[in-house]
Amino acid sequence: MTIRVVVADDQELVRSGFAMILDAQEDVEVVAEAGDGAAAVSAVRELRPDVALLDVRMPVLDGIEACRAITAGSSCRTVMLTTFDSDEYVYEALHAGASGFLLKDVRRDDLVHAVRVVAAGDSLLAPSVARRLIEEYTAVTARPAAAGALPAQRLEVLTARERETLLHLGRGLSNAEIAAALVVSEHTVKSHVGNVLAKLGLRDRIQAVICAYETGLIGVGHGVGSGVGSGVGSGTGSEVSPSGE
Repeated sequence: MTIRVVVADDQELVRSGFAMILDAQEDVEVVAEAGDGAAAVSAVRELRPDVALLDVRMPVLDGIEACRAITAGSSCRTVMLTTFDSDEYVYEALHAGASGFLLKDVRRDDLVHAVRVVAAGDSLLAPSVARRLIEEYTAVTARPAAAGALPAQRLEVLTARERETLLHLGRGLSNAEIAAALVVSEHTVKSHVGNVLAKLGLRDRIQAVICAYETGLIGVGHGVGSGVGSGVGSGTGSEVSPSGE
């Protein structure tokens, strides 16, 4: 099966470089390039690709709004691209429905790997971006009037074991690490993860991390483990990270 991709970045050399790398793969086809967010949304609506690579900062319509429009109106999954040092929108982009977040200096093999992972329904977050996500979110929740927090009652639909699974997801544990902590098989963990996502209406593992913080299941000051960079979009059990570890 060929993975159809739209690449959107206002820097032509960056856009063309990513497109060339992806188009060189036998299982990937770049169906369109876009220089701004509005053009990316139009391309997705017209061509119905599997994955859209979106620069966070683009003219006309920025990457976050483009991501929000794409995820709301199609089954296309999105991967956000950032320079990391200058972008402050990691949390907002993931809230908009992004399934992955990569640095623009990503290695060739890791870019291809990311597209394949996200196209398969999994999620992916560079470990350095994951740390920034948690740092930014905990900074917001530490303020007296944190906006948009979700009530803890949302978790009442979960069984005790599913709630415990969400806690471990929020702390960044991989399926193998969760299985060890709960003293169960990885297959059982995959089932729990799938149930958590389905019951809470979450797209993927990344949104589960966000939910764990928003509902207060994970408190401010708790760190994350190495597993946040891993992705299981639907409890399928594919443990992945940008470095392939």
